[in-house]
This record gives sequence, structure tokens and C-alpha cells, in this order.
Amino acid sequence: MRRFVWGILAALVMVLASGCSFATKDPDYVPPPPLPPLQQLQQVPVTEQTALSAGGDVTAFVTADRNIVCAMTSSRGGHLNLPYEANTYADAANNKFAVVPVVHCELAKYGKPDVADIADDCAGTGLGYLGGTVLLSPDKAVYGACRSGVTQMESEFGPKGSRNGPISKLRELADGQNIERNGLRCSAYNSGVACGNVSGGVAFFVTRDGYQLISDGGKTVRGTLKQTP
Repeated sequence: MRRFVWGILAALVMVLASGCSFATKDPDYVPPPPLPPLQQLQQVPVTEQTALSAGGDVTAFVTADRNIVCAMTSSRGGHLNLPYEANTYADAANNKFAVVPVVHCELAKYGKPDVADIADDCAGTGLGYLGGTVLLSPDKAVYGACRSGVTQMESEFGPKGSRNGPISKLRELADGQNIERNGLRCSAYNSGVACGNVSGGVAFFVTRDGYQLISDGGKTVRGTLKQTP
């Protein structure tokens, strides 16, 4: 019995001498809430983006859950240079337009646009303005657009998606990482993606559950997501 006790004491001494410690989980611990989108974009260091290049002067990525794809790219007269959808960006007729840096994202599952955020009357019909896309330019962010049919993201990763196509071959932006291109910055965090022009105070945050549009230096927040207190 005495040898047994001395054995236990010796083991304890060895644990203490080795600097080991034992942590217990605090049942009352509440993790801090996620940062508001603009603060997330401002405070998290920018990561290397070379691996996310999609060619054609475009940086593109998907989220870990394959619900959001984004292209940090350019627009000319409203024509977007997207690596995963057919487009008219390179048409010679667009050479007269200025090249504007933008971020364009598509979602496989998404919420409806709020009535106050419908930005187009769809050729006067008032029909066909759908959610599932978001466009950031240096001075504003817009959720939804006039379209018919599904986006490329829906066709690949929506409820009836093929799980195979150009988006399936893009690299992933890991949760918590920030990436920057042409003065615009994106971050995958809080189960969604935030992108913004940090210096201009314009941004958006989008998830499968809804979206936020941020302007006026972060003072104005619209959308269908509950605002972070």
C-alpha cells in the first residue's frame, strides 16, 4: 500500500515538473459575437491570393460549404468578366467603357431580396428580380438582379446541382481569411462572405439565410439579416 501511494506521488511530481497543465471547460463561457462586416474586413490580415487566381486578371474562390462563389474582377459598362459564366465582357463594343473593379458573388441557396432593395424594374415589367447574386462596386453594393433561370452556382451546387462544372474546380477561401484585389477586400466568415471597399465604408455580407448591404461609412445597414448589436 505504501509503495502504491509513493507511486502516485511520484507520478504527480513528474507531471508538475514537465510543465503540463489540465484545462477544464467553463460552462458559463460565451464566445464573443462575430465582428460586423466592415470591422472584419479592416482587422483581419490579408492573405496571399496568388493561389486563388482564376486567370484573365480575375481572383475567384468558393466557400468551404460550397454555397457561395465570388469573383474579384472587373466590369465594363455593366458587363462582368466572370471565369465561370458566359459573358460579353471582352466584346470590342465594350472598349469604350471604363474598367471598374468589382466583386460578384453567387449563392446556391439564398434569401429573397427585400422590397426596398430591388434595384431594377426588369425592363418595365417589375418581374424577374431574384436574389442569389450580389455585386460590389467601389461606391455601392446591390443584392439580386433581373434574370431568368438559375445561376451557374445554382446549377452546380443548388438542390438539383450537378456538383460538376467550372465552379467545382475553384480553390477555397478558408473561413476567417481575408483577400484583397484592386482596392476591394473579401472575407469568408460567420457562415458567409463579406466584401467591401474599406476606405469608402461600403460593403455587403451574404449567407444562405439573408444579406446585409452597408453604406455611408458603415452607418446604413439594410437587408434581411438581423443586425449585429
